Amino acid sequence: MSFVYKGLEASFERHIVTEHEVEHQLEHILAENPKTKNVTDRPAKLGDEVILDYAGFCEGEQFAGGTAEKQSLTLGSGMFIPGFEEQLVGKKIGEETSVMVTFPEQYHAENLAGKPAEFKCKIHEIHEHSKYELNDDFAKKFGNCETMEEFREKLAVSMQDYADENSEIELQDKLFAKAAESLEYTPSDEEIERELDEHIARLSEDMAQHGLNLEMYCQFSGTTEEQIREEIREKAVETLRGQAVIDKIAELENLSVDEQDLEKAFSMLAAQNGMPVEFLKEHCDEEIKKEISRSVLIGKVMRLIRENAVVTEGCGHDHCHCHCH
Repeated sequence: MSFVYKGLEASFERHIVTEHEVEHQLEHILAENPKTKNVTDRPAKLGDEVILDYAGFCEGEQFAGGTAEKQSLTLGSGMFIPGFEEQLVGKKIGEETSVMVTFPEQYHAENLAGKPAEFKCKIHEIHEHSKYELNDDFAKKFGNCETMEEFREKLAVSMQDYADENSEIELQDKLFAKAAESLEYTPSDEEIERELDEHIARLSEDMAQHGLNLEMYCQFSGTTEEQIREEIREKAVETLRGQAVIDKIAELENLSVDEQDLEKAFSMLAAQNGMPVEFLKEHCDEEIKKEISRSVLIGKVMRLIRENAVVTEGCGHDHCHCHCH
């Protein structure tokens, strides 16, 4: 079978954003941006956000990780151990109280799992949350628009652009997968093991940023490094095949990355991160430069596949029988 990456066929499935989806997004914006009012004349109730100090004790001893000052907590959010938040309902600012809970049997800290604990708490502030109304004032505050009608139109355009971007990504993924299917390439065991090693190294780096190591991660998730490697083996093969497709097309089409390409990439990255280009360059090591260069090459290959594809367009309507390709 010959390697085919030009003239590939796929459908661009355009999703048309509906009025209902726009309204749903407005409701989401409402929920994410509540009106907040400081309350001093009543105790805390469910739905309030409280600012509190707490200190946790188990078997009479204060335990690590169970203490905080000026912590924000919305009562009823379920962010804390079951039973904790409900016991703060009815408590007043400045009042010291003890909250009695039992840690879940499957709690990540083994020394606390299934055990009763006492949290000594003190509330400093109570904030009452309420919803804004969907009116012109809301449009001005959150949409930078004069009217609610203008905000709806602006939001609909933004959501449609986002939906189209996702559809384009899905289309390019389909085209790339078709190209990959036609490439006769099987990664060696050595290549696969190297890719798995790199994945484990990246996972360890991520864990380190959260103060954990791979051994602790395996304990929490009830798995082993070998099981992780087996779970991602198929994905590793897919990644290696993808890299081989990029390299093969770049070779056949004589695609490469020059200084001008890198300058453009650095300028875009700097703009996205709100920093001067020179600052970004100074803080990029050779490994990051290689990744940026690779990203530019992948972009060139993807554009070539896309420009040479035969693409039909779906209308985005559910259960549609019209001929709108």
